[in-house]
Amino acid sequence: MTSRININRPAPPPSYGQTPYGQNGATSHMGMNGSGMGAGSGAFDASSESPLEKLRVLGSKVEDQIDSLSQPIRPYLPAIGRFLIVVTFLEDALRIVTQWHDQVWYLGRHRGFPWGVSHFFLLVNVIVMLGGSGAIIAKRYTEYAVAGLLAVVVIQGFGYGLIFDLSFFLRNLSVIGGLIMVFSDAITSRNRGFAGLPSLTENDKRKYFQLVGRVLLIFLFIGFMIQGQWTIARGIVSVFGLVACGMIAVGFKAKWSAAFLVILLSIFNVFINNWWSVASHHPTRDFLKYDFFQTLSIVGGLLTLVNVGAGSLSVDEQKKIY
Repeated sequence: MTSRININRPAPPPSYGQTPYGQNGATSHMGMNGSGMGAGSGAFDASSESPLEKLRVLGSKVEDQIDSLSQPIRPYLPAIGRFLIVVTFLEDALRIVTQWHDQVWYLGRHRGFPWGVSHFFLLVNVIVMLGGSGAIIAKRYTEYAVAGLLAVVVIQGFGYGLIFDLSFFLRNLSVIGGLIMVFSDAITSRNRGFAGLPSLTENDKRKYFQLVGRVLLIFLFIGFMIQGQWTIARGIVSVFGLVACGMIAVGFKAKWSAAFLVILLSIFNVFINNWWSVASHHPTRDFLKYDFFQTLSIVGGLLTLVNVGAGSLSVDEQKKIY
């Protein structure tokens, strides 16, 4: 408080006699005046705070409250995030196995795959998806697992002819973002450097992967905005979601913006992609099921962002430095 106030020593009052306290009395008198002036100035500063400053203080209080409430589940967030990220690959592998003949027929009839090539294509996809998903869940050979699952995303896009479908493209960009977040977390966990030597290269890799991962994660919500029928409720949700996406992209309050999108996408997923309410032989059931599990994977990527943070290339980290 005193660093903001310049207190000038008042002129000494006329004295008719020496007090027994001498200079201490004057010092005590000044201290009382100083504290009074400080309180008055503090009240003036509090009343003149800008709305942005008040919003910042309120946001800090909300963050502290959410942080205290989330403490019980925080230790489980990494495992939950990794499982949700790969759940779409597990479901896809199971669907290929249970619908093997339908998949072979589709690839041969509509995609022109020769007999045998379609079988090999499906078998490789199943093996890579099961192996890569298991490795990510177990946190073993994460780099190779992420590379394999990324290859599956690209190969399936070309194999099924969906690479130029806008919805498929945006969703898979978000899935790729989740996989990159897993990869950045793996870089954080490992330690390949020699004792006493800094691992600047690994740190640089991590911050760039975190930047790319968190930016790609928001493309699912962009796809949600540009598709479907517009309503008032959809417009309101889109505005709040777009603000949260922008905050994630620049790394400003990224953890809490990601937590907001986790809640929003989870509600959206249950009510929109409710594949369990559709008859088993209905043609849209598989599409809804596919969208449901892909959204779960993106929610897993956002949970990973909540756990590891936005990284050093973000507004949040730069505020800590300056």
